[in-house]
Amino acid sequence: MDSSGDEALDIIITNVVATFRTRCHLNLRTIALEGTNVIYKPEVGKVLMKLRKPKITASIWSSGKIICTGATSEDEAKLGARRLARLLQKLGFKVRFSAFKVVNVLAVCSMPFAVHLIDFTKNNRPIASYEPELHPAAMYRIKTLKATVQVFSTGSLTITGPNVQNVAAAVEYIYPLLYECQKPLCK
Repeated sequence: MDSSGDEALDIIITNVVATFRTRCHLNLRTIALEGTNVIYKPEVGKVLMKLRKPKITASIWSSGKIICTGATSEDEAKLGARRLARLLQKLGFKVRFSAFKVVNVLAVCSMPFAVHLIDFTKNNRPIASYEPELHPAAMYRIKTLKATVQVFSTGSLTITGPNVQNVAAAVEYIYPLLYECQKPLCK
């Protein structure tokens, strides 16, 4: 990605959010009483269930919709979701694992240089916005990839996108724009 071509950037996926359906009604009270690592929230109408391996937290609704958060890859999210469906089957529900979908991926990446945010936003208006009084990062939305990149002055990036491929593409897309706005090295 570097203009000299010798440096690769590490994109670290910190969170993957996925949803799936059980195609059956779930009794939240039964899950709360008989399940393990469960927090029952009747005021919200959901149950939180935590798995240790893979380390995910699932929000379970009585309609059968389940949202899994905390995985560090798409495969880990799917494995955790399937494991959760198996746990619900063991509790006596006629669960069928269906409509699995990765909804959101959050990743971080660090540039090998610092970025001058004011220059970056001036060069990339109206797509980039920077409000230093509200948030220390500049926001850059890439509509074609459905990704949002937060650029910090240190060169750190926080990328949110619908899947891992789009997150990686967003980093490749924004790298040349950041490279031309890098801060000179202080000695």
